[in-house]
Amino acid sequence: MTKQTRAYIFAIATVLAWSTVATAFKLTLRYLDVFQLLFYACATSALILVIATILKRQVAELILAFRQHWRLTILAGLLNPCLYYLVLFEAYDRLPAQVAQPINYTWAIAMAFMSIIFLKQKILVADIAAAFVCYAGVVVIATQGDFTGFLSSDLTGVALALFSTILWASYWILNVKDPRDPLIGMCLNFIVALPAATSLCLLYSGFSIPLAGLTGAVYVGLFEMSLAFLCWSLALRLSSNTTRISNLVFLSPFLSLIFINLILGEEIFGTTYIGLIFIVCGLLYQQWKHSFES
Repeated sequence: MTKQTRAYIFAIATVLAWSTVATAFKLTLRYLDVFQLLFYACATSALILVIATILKRQVAELILAFRQHWRLTILAGLLNPCLYYLVLFEAYDRLPAQVAQPINYTWAIAMAFMSIIFLKQKILVADIAAAFVCYAGVVVIATQGDFTGFLSSDLTGVALALFSTILWASYWILNVKDPRDPLIGMCLNFIVALPAATSLCLLYSGFSIPLAGLTGAVYVGLFEMSLAFLCWSLALRLSSNTTRISNLVFLSPFLSLIFINLILGEEIFGTTYIGLIFIVCGLLYQQWKHSFES
């Protein structure tokens, strides 16, 4: 089996995992509140990432990285997973999965505009055009095509979903200047986030949960946070063409709608497909123009 074939296998496995998480969020939030889901998912992910670090014999590097970059580690860990997933879970708790999930994919647009401020990058006309197309798709999805009824939709949920894209974009901008090894950095982020997640759960909720809720939280910790990250990293490392691998991500939101319909039983509105096509086309156009410019 060639390295490129293995790269595709890991990438497809990751895309399939990501395609199920919107459904997993909604199912798990039937049994847990957002604080409980954050704690148990973070604990699961931290455990898996620590095990991966031990297996790769990088424990000494982990300790050294924390000593050298403890401020960065605390900031990154509080941003993601702590604050990002807290906001994202609350958005999913308020919105139908078919609304929250496509909005979450607009983070690349948020990152393009934030890069102007924090990374001093120039903005392209393509970024503005892509933003217009993507956010038009968000409006179509949020209103289900009934623009007169925009105020009747859960605006708080939509705002939280959009805010989560800003948090995720902020995290990746922080990553641009992160000198830590990706696995080490992610592992440290989850380790430092765990006390914060524990405190939030202790203050605003409780640790006693049903088995179904625990199963869902473990699934989220594995297939949204830790294993998916490890598989995607392997795919990018093995691939001779990262663009081809990266483009597979755009299959995920469409596959996700299938799981949302079959498992959650949500009726997928035609406007959801239309809005999602707007978002994906905007992102693909932005990606193509940036590749062309470079």
